[in-house]
Amino acid sequence: MQTNATYTSLVAIGDSFTEGMSDLLPDGSYRGWADLLAARMAARTPGFRYANLAVRGKLISQIVDEQVDVAAAMAPDVITLVGGLNDTLRPKVDMGRVRGLLEEAVERLAPACEQLVLMRSPGRNGPVFERFRPRVEELFTHIDDLAKRHGALVVDLYGAPSLGDPRMWDFDRLHLTGEGHRRVAEAVWQTLGYDPEDTDWRTPMPPTAPPGWISRRTTDVRFAKQHLLPWIGRRLTGRSSGDGLPAKRPELRPYEGPLA
Repeated sequence: MQTNATYTSLVAIGDSFTEGMSDLLPDGSYRGWADLLAARMAARTPGFRYANLAVRGKLISQIVDEQVDVAAAMAPDVITLVGGLNDTLRPKVDMGRVRGLLEEAVERLAPACEQLVLMRSPGRNGPVFERFRPRVEELFTHIDDLAKRHGALVVDLYGAPSLGDPRMWDFDRLHLTGEGHRRVAEAVWQTLGYDPEDTDWRTPMPPTAPPGWISRRTTDVRFAKQHLLPWIGRRLTGRSSGDGLPAKRPELRPYEGPLA
């Protein structure tokens, strides 16, 4: 890792995590860790350029088909790739195929940029994530291996105690809050070799009294109606929350803020 790094361009690819859900801006759009990271890098480097090709709900096959070649053609200094987690959360998944597609993506992206960045994604502590943990850890082992073979950096969000805290996650229990995205941006910033702005991003939030039984059950029922049942419905019908949605920043251009 270089120190006092200077990069002039960034392209981020992936799914909802990189799109920025649920870090909501006043106009209803999403910001997220990649936008926050780009803002920091742009403040340091005049003329800094940024593209974000991520679209919510994308599987690794869709990321490879729709985003990888586009990102490689842009030839930026830095490419971030986060994908495969949506696949591991499906009822049935061919992990061999997921590993193969991820390797294909890395093989095409690594030569196209100065620095490829991969991630061990964070997971919200709870029974749902526990069910899929073996698949997730298999994916992360493969990511570590790919990084070693292709000279990529790995940001270990999975190993950060702070990001497993349910308070870092939105009501839908699938996406980080604004504070969670801020900590991810800090993690990537440091991994790229920039001087830390927050040395405690891994530190858990102070403990608070847990909500009462009635409050927890009310929240569970609301969550099931608004998020869980629609999510199950999309899985059963083969639909995705990102169907028909364009990339949030499809062109590599100067970064002028989240609303530019």
